[in-house]
Amino acid sequence: MTLTFPDGFLWGVATAAHQIEGGNWNNDWWEFEHRDRTRCVEPSGDCCDSYHRYAEDVALVRELGFGAYRFSIEWSRIEPEDGEFSEAALDHYRRVLNECREQNVQPIVTFHHFTTPRWLAARGGWASDEVVDKFARFCDRAVGRLGDLIAMGCTINEPNVVSQMGYVGGAFPPGRRKDFDAYLKANDNFIAAHRKAYDALKSGPGDFPVGITISMDDWWVPEGAEELLATARQVHEDQFLEAARGNDYVGVQGYSRIRLDENGRQLGPEKGIEVVPSMGYEFWPRSIEMCVRHAAEVADGTPIYITENGLGHDDDNRRVAYVSEALEGVGRCLADGIDVRGYIYWSLLDNFEWTLGYAPRFGLVSVDRKTFVRTPKPSAAWLGEIARANRT
Repeated sequence: MTLTFPDGFLWGVATAAHQIEGGNWNNDWWEFEHRDRTRCVEPSGDCCDSYHRYAEDVALVRELGFGAYRFSIEWSRIEPEDGEFSEAALDHYRRVLNECREQNVQPIVTFHHFTTPRWLAARGGWASDEVVDKFARFCDRAVGRLGDLIAMGCTINEPNVVSQMGYVGGAFPPGRRKDFDAYLKANDNFIAAHRKAYDALKSGPGDFPVGITISMDDWWVPEGAEELLATARQVHEDQFLEAARGNDYVGVQGYSRIRLDENGRQLGPEKGIEVVPSMGYEFWPRSIEMCVRHAAEVADGTPIYITENGLGHDDDNRRVAYVSEALEGVGRCLADGIDVRGYIYWSLLDNFEWTLGYAPRFGLVSVDRKTFVRTPKPSAAWLGEIARANRT
């Protein structure tokens, strides 16, 4: 299928501070990685050393043909203790933003991408009574220094993942299992924090669109279990999509599908469907189309950016196949009049993938674990050419 995308359609790549910078020891994830009985297969360590090599990374974005770079700023560097803000850290991120501008790359800044300062985590983190105001204060301080250079802002990345994995699944900090009271409190706090942060970012210097990004899936249930599906989706996705109504955009992030049985238990991959070895879920590129369609419905016409989509695979040919089919689904959404404004691939670099360590390779660019040398993969040139041409 040959596709031509609308004029101004935004093509980009994404990263996150803790996954590429290295040395982010002052947040809850570093502590979680180093627990005696951690679920992490390895610590993040130096990551891709992007804290020092950011100019090289931004140059890669430009050279490969992408117009935007989504990255996060690390709260625990900027506010290492409660109320103590680091001017040096803010200056660092201002240099990153300046580098983007000088390279003619639009900087998309995420203000919370999974990591929370240790001082706040010790006081209850996202289930605490003070986190909403603390996060809004951080956003207000950060945008005051950086806002004039930001092209797009994202308040919180995948809050539904942080709450689910942190308080129910136990695979994210604080590592609790089936603490449903804390899970519900964290969800409420994330929604309230997003709203306060949205106002703070819109009130600061600069004039840029602000939204939130949601982890979504293509959901499947057996016939007759539609009510169960609606309940599951409301908890996992829809309450956050509803919170995005009236925002400048909502970020849709999808990779695969979730299958539930008639009792709501999650099923494994369907027999005969290809499985992504590093992730254990189905190779399901049509997921992003289903996610976009559902987001358009629930977020009530809020403009959509696909802020994450990609494949963690050692076989680069499978990455090209996956993204090709995913883009066909995006094309169908556009043809049906859905307001999709951009596609941002996850990720620029092979990086630290949380509890799974460095095994999943989502990057368009490989990174040598010892020398940090960056080597673009064939998929990088392929997708970059699509971005340049704005067509497949």
